[in-house]
Parts: sequence; C-alpha cells; structure tokens
Amino acid sequence: MAAMQAPVGFIGLGMMGLPMARSLLRHGCSLVACDPSETARAALAESAPQGALRLAEAPAEVADACKVIVLMLPDSRVVAQVMEGPGGLLAVLRPGQLVVDMGSSMPAETRRLAQAVAGRGAALVDAPVSGSVVKATAGTLTIMVGGDDHAFAQAEPVLRGMGETLIRTGAVGSAHAMKALNNYVYAAGLLAATEAVRMGERLGLDLAVLTDVMNASSGRNIATETKVKQEILPGRYQGGFQLGLMRKDLETAGAIAAETGFDARQLALCRTVWNEAVAALGPKADNTELHRLLGSKPD
Repeated sequence: MAAMQAPVGFIGLGMMGLPMARSLLRHGCSLVACDPSETARAALAESAPQGALRLAEAPAEVADACKVIVLMLPDSRVVAQVMEGPGGLLAVLRPGQLVVDMGSSMPAETRRLAQAVAGRGAALVDAPVSGSVVKATAGTLTIMVGGDDHAFAQAEPVLRGMGETLIRTGAVGSAHAMKALNNYVYAAGLLAATEAVRMGERLGLDLAVLTDVMNASSGRNIATETKVKQEILPGRYQGGFQLGLMRKDLETAGAIAAETGFDARQLALCRTVWNEAVAALGPKADNTELHRLLGSKPD
C-alpha cells in the first residue's frame, strides 16, 4: 500500500461513490473528499479512521491537495461542471496529476476533457465500474480502464482499493464506450427474457421450468440467470439497478450509434421501452419492474 500513502481525492459520494470511498479508507488510503450533500459527507466521516479523511469545500481544493483525483459523478454534464465550472479542477491542475472518471460518461466528452487536461500537463483516464452497491461495499467491483500505460500505472493502486478485476480497454474514452455498449446488451437480454416470461405465462407454462430451459440452452443470459427466478417470478423487483441509470447508459449507447453512423434498430427499441418505463414507474424503480409494466399493458 506504499503507493497509496499520499492522499487521494474523491469527488462524488452518491449511492456508489460513498461505499467506494469507504473501501479506499478500509484499504489504508487517506482521502480528501468533496460532495455537496452534507448527509453524504457526514456518512463518510462517521466511518473514517481518525486522521484519514479531510472534507473539501470545492473540487479545486481537492486538486490542491491530491495527485490522483477520483470522480464518481452521475453523468458528463456534472463531470464538466466539476472540471470546468467555478471552483473546478481544470484551472488548478498541475503537471503529473491524474483525474480518474469512474462514472458513466459520454465517450466523446471524455475524450474532449482528456485533451483539456493534457493541456495542463496532467492526464485523465476513464474507469467506469460494473457491479452493484454490494460489490462497491466489498471492494470487489470490475473496473474498465481507458488510458496509456503511464496513466494506468498511476491509477492502478487506487483502483485496486475499490475493485477486484481491472480490464484495460484501450485509449481514453474506450472504457466509457464499452461500459455503455455492455449495458445495452444487458438491457436487450432483460427485455427479451421479460417478454418471454410474459408470453409463457399466457400459455400457462411453468415459468420456473421455462427459466431452467433458457439457462440450459441458447437463450441463457445474465437476466435469465440472475433476475428471473430471483426477482421477477416472486415479484421482488430488487435487482439493484435503477431504470433511470439504465436509460442513461442506453442514451450513451445511442450517442455512440449517432457518432458512428450505425443504424442500431434494436438499441432504438430498447431506448423507447426504457423511456416508457421511466415515465410510468419513475427513474428509481428497479429494471426488473419491466415485468410489472409489461403485465399491465393492454392487448
């Protein structure tokens, strides 16, 4: 842990950011943290070892104190505010510093900010995560990392304080792109599984057996394996990923389709379905509640 003795900056103590920051503290890292929520700041301070945490009023204060600065923010708009807004990071970054964007940002915006950061002699890598709050709490996230060898070596000790598996994806922006495309594929599988269950229900099939058939056959996907029997059939709907967050990832995938000029028709369908679901159920409803929504639709 010698590489982590210098304080690490951490900006964004939300649903995922708070347990990720706690994981760093648990791994012996000291933090300079920043978040506008007094409740989030207090929650982190409550669990911090004595002397291991300093709370900052503004992002620029974090940059003044830390060589590596982690961002765990909702989207590219908020990242741009933290980077370029009043009291932001960009104006005070120094040569040799590293910004690690661990949220789900737009790849094109990530590339733009990386160029701006490079103009200050610093570097930016994208390192979005895969995994639930449970894995963030345990420090066992999968983390995708886009950036060159030097930047990765600088980020790696910090990332290993939050994640179990690190996957290098290529140049800056590639990790955010792969995260969005992966989540689109998951959404498509969840929608297909949910529709299959609803059709099987109307046929009077044993839905548990239908799920077993899919999991033993070519229809198997992460939704059939971890969501149908566990969350959908019993009506628990607590899969751990909100509709609004999935819609955000689908919109990022849509931006990739637009950037590349690819006519992604199934992606367009998924975006429509998730927009309808968010409008009907709210952004904080669980993704598995698609099953409830499809069951309520008239013929």
